[in-house]
Amino acid sequence: MSEQQHRLVIAGSMDEFIALAQTAKKRGYYVIVCDGYPDGPAKKIADKAYTIDVRDVDAFAEMCKTEHADGIIGSFSDLLFEQITKIADKANLRWYATPDKLDYYREKDRTKALMKELGVHVPKNKKLESDFSDADLAGFEFPLVIKPVNGYGSKGIYVVHSVDEIREKFEDVVCRSSGVRTSILVEEYSHGREYNMMSWIVDGKVYPISLADREKNPQTGDTLPLLNRVVYPAKAIHQILDEAREVQQKFADAVGQKEGALSMQFFYSEHGVEVCEIAGRLFGYEHELVTYSCGLSIEELLLDYVYDPDQVRRTMQQHDPYFTRHCEGIYFVGKQDAVIADMSKLLELAKDPNVLESMIFYKDGETVDNYGPRSYLTRLYVGADTREELDRITQRMFEENYVPAQDGSRVDYPFMLERD
Repeated sequence: MSEQQHRLVIAGSMDEFIALAQTAKKRGYYVIVCDGYPDGPAKKIADKAYTIDVRDVDAFAEMCKTEHADGIIGSFSDLLFEQITKIADKANLRWYATPDKLDYYREKDRTKALMKELGVHVPKNKKLESDFSDADLAGFEFPLVIKPVNGYGSKGIYVVHSVDEIREKFEDVVCRSSGVRTSILVEEYSHGREYNMMSWIVDGKVYPISLADREKNPQTGDTLPLLNRVVYPAKAIHQILDEAREVQQKFADAVGQKEGALSMQFFYSEHGVEVCEIAGRLFGYEHELVTYSCGLSIEELLLDYVYDPDQVRRTMQQHDPYFTRHCEGIYFVGKQDAVIADMSKLLELAKDPNVLESMIFYKDGETVDNYGPRSYLTRLYVGADTREELDRITQRMFEENYVPAQDGSRVDYPFMLERD
């Protein structure tokens, strides 16, 4: 079959899929974009578009068969990874994971139990039912983090300082899990530095794509510290990368993943790598920084996975994750339910000469909803020749920014840089 005959289904239509659809079109593929968002911008680029929720596996798979699709791809979220795994299995399309292994990626307690079996450190944790007793938490040290057993998008996660707080927030947390759930996960709070790592597996071997510092603002109240910026490459990449790769390799071997994306969010402390999350996808609203830092196109990699495995093998064997160019994603987060009065400061920052790319998610008069598809007010990609220069630019941007709400309060959180 020639490239012009390839009929590719892209599962996902929001902003991060625009470049993927454009790249596929340039290759001459017939592009079909499908998800539950009727106005997803990538659908405007596609040859054909459908509005089918990815959770409707039967309908989505039937569409793939009706369209005679010979490939399916998508990335950037846990939901898409989980659902494409099911859809591809039902539609007989090539994919790098199977439904019988999904629990190892999706069920946090099972993932942590596997990691412990593999000799990888994880925070002390336990599943709690609604009728738990104080004795169930004997030996745990507060503060603790409570989270859904298998929720999406870091929603329903809280830092708690007492057993009473867990009981108060139990129902809010448990309802964030997918499916019928009666339990939540509780774990000790980690104080190590945090990192994001993206890799691609070829012939069963893990090849690191990148390692980045994941920086957050100081903890406030019962919320987790909010993502402040992601910086490529991580300062300690030479000390950490090999150990982190070994952890991913152990996981891949254990679940039988022989190809495809594998990402990990982890802390690094006196225990070494301490796994927070591991996922069979790449990081959205961040993967573009890889291209800015080293030239590797994630879109090309995803498409090669579908149609040119030999090229994927060559790409990863030649790739060097020790970037010399420094790039970062700055994420300005708004306070939930705040009504925005004036976004002009953020609009000005987006025009800064150091900004490589920007995405403005809100307009004046709109209400912030961090639980929907727009988790940030604005995302800025910034580049510099050195980490020191990047830090200076970032500090200035944080100091200059201010987004007022209609009630006179401040919409955006006043972030600060992490210090060694």
